Amino acid sequence: MTPGLEAAYAEPHRRYHGRAHIDACLALLDQVDGLSGADRRLLTWAIWWHDAVYDPKAPDNEARSAEMARRDLAGLGVGPAEREEVARLIGLTAGHAVAAGDRLGAILVSIDLAILGATASAYDAYARDVRAEYAHVPEAAWRTGRARVLKAFLDAPAIYADPGFAGRLEAQARANVERELAGLAQA
Repeated sequence: MTPGLEAAYAEPHRRYHGRAHIDACLALLDQVDGLSGADRRLLTWAIWWHDAVYDPKAPDNEARSAEMARRDLAGLGVGPAEREEVARLIGLTAGHAVAAGDRLGAILVSIDLAILGATASAYDAYARDVRAEYAHVPEAAWRTGRARVLKAFLDAPAIYADPGFAGRLEAQARANVERELAGLAQA
């Protein structure tokens, strides 16, 4: 989309959160029916910028990505209301929690989490890639932290906020997450 985004997604420390993730998310968006042109445009921008800033050592990647989106989209002539909606959507990817009735938010966070419901081999490759991105974290701390994140997904009534994604991916996502958790416990 912009040279800054292309450079960001090509950073060498990215193993999962790179251009292939963005391309996969955009392909999933193409499969979502019933969106207006304006909604599709907002979601496309949110996907492009949602991981624009990705520093595994920083706690504010989503906020910084949202700020980059505001700045870049302003430079592309996008109006303030659309820029703020894109920034809001990006912010939802920090915790993947969406308010009831927030269809665009539900779609975005479900797309972002779609890898959890992938085939076992694709999920395992994702888990290895995320671990590589966090190579600076000692193994014991990684296992504890990753298990906490995965348990939060399992404890939620649904991993996917969007009903369509939930119907297609929820069962496989839960099986993948449970399998990774079992592996983390074998330390």
